[in-house]
Amino acid sequence: MEICQRDLPIKPWMEAKTRRLPGIQPVAKGEWLLRDDAFAAQMTYRDKLISTRREAVFMDASESLPMQEELLEIVLSELDGGYQKGRVVTRPDGVTIPLEGPPLLTAARLVQEDLLIMDMAAEPKLTAAVLCFPASWSLAEKFGAGLMAIHGYVDEYTEEMASRVRRMFEAIRPEQPLWRANFLRYANPDLHQPRRVGEDKPAPTSGGFVRVERQTLRKLPRTGAVVFGIHTYVIHWNQLSQAEQSAFMGASDD
Repeated sequence: MEICQRDLPIKPWMEAKTRRLPGIQPVAKGEWLLRDDAFAAQMTYRDKLISTRREAVFMDASESLPMQEELLEIVLSELDGGYQKGRVVTRPDGVTIPLEGPPLLTAARLVQEDLLIMDMAAEPKLTAAVLCFPASWSLAEKFGAGLMAIHGYVDEYTEEMASRVRRMFEAIRPEQPLWRANFLRYANPDLHQPRRVGEDKPAPTSGGFVRVERQTLRKLPRTGAVVFGIHTYVIHWNQLSQAEQSAFMGASDD
């Protein structure tokens, strides 16, 4: 299924501060959750995946319920004027979402971001997630895992990097979310591309699509959990200028 934005609001490979891991930046006030021109199409696809493939895109541990409830409260408080709020919430695309069932699932049906919750009580651990748009990884394979296990397939994610990321998770202030972005090239634009470790991703022979994930980190003040949000952008490769294509290829080879 081809769902693409008209353009990319961020091109992380074009700036040194966002090109390399971890590339963390502060989120500007009011920009934790974003909505773009692909909102209606992405949300329709998300609803379809939740309806038809719920076990593949949603997992939660029972102990995560207080974290889910706190996250839903914050999401509801952050919704912009495009939403109608009451006993139910009507999204900007006109779809009405009841405020019932698993709180994380409700939250993820309201916003364009995939939402994952890391329990910080001991070792940071993925304890609840709605991951409708995975970029070559599997929720089933990573659920319940810690940071190192989740990122073990990333060559740059060394033990030293894992320690740095854990310290950063512990230091996040609830009032200051953070963001970073990655950039990937795909043969096809489907947003739902789960793969297990070791499973090859088809390489584009020419052209293809650019996929950028704006990933946010936000600490929940009551439970101390960290919410990992993923906003996915996809455009055609030929929408990039020649200079942007060259920089992308150079950054991918770093």
